[in-house]
Amino acid sequence: MSIKRIVRFVALIVASPGALLTGFGRFERAFEFFGHILALAPGLPGSYLRVAYYCMTLRSCSPDCHIGLGSFFAHSQASVGHRVYIGPLCVLGQTKIGDRTQIASGVQILSGRRQHGRSEDGRIEGAEQGVFEVIPIGADCWIGAGAIVMAEIGEGTTIGAGSVVIHPVPPRSVAVGNPARVIKSASEA
Repeated sequence: MSIKRIVRFVALIVASPGALLTGFGRFERAFEFFGHILALAPGLPGSYLRVAYYCMTLRSCSPDCHIGLGSFFAHSQASVGHRVYIGPLCVLGQTKIGDRTQIASGVQILSGRRQHGRSEDGRIEGAEQGVFEVIPIGADCWIGAGAIVMAEIGEGTTIGAGSVVIHPVPPRSVAVGNPARVIKSASEA
């Protein structure tokens, strides 16, 4: 048995009481609470603890990913593929992250663009009236630091640092800016 497997096993044991108390991700407030606590665990041991917790509480999470310091999932309706890297200080909503995708620091993946609506008289409504979507991020993507993602990103795509994605980005593209626009696509290669 390799050292990595032993460390993963120990992390599962340490994170399992929190996962159990959340109903394995079913109790939203408890899920957030333990996710926030584990987001503060530093270094490589912290990443192992976060991954172990999310393996037990998310829709799916591969044990061979990395989740950086300060990063957490806001909803348990998320999926994380194999060998995914999530940098520090990321906030992730309902998303499905493809294999080998790398997410830089400070990235936010929101659960769509319509999480908070307005009433007929113009008052902001709470999340209870909002529309939450699962935002797919394809395999082999790179999402630059500080990007905000609210729409689907196709496989093999690069999103520039600080970009705001409000419309779907096709596969094998490079998109930058606010709002993000495709500046290079696979058809131009």
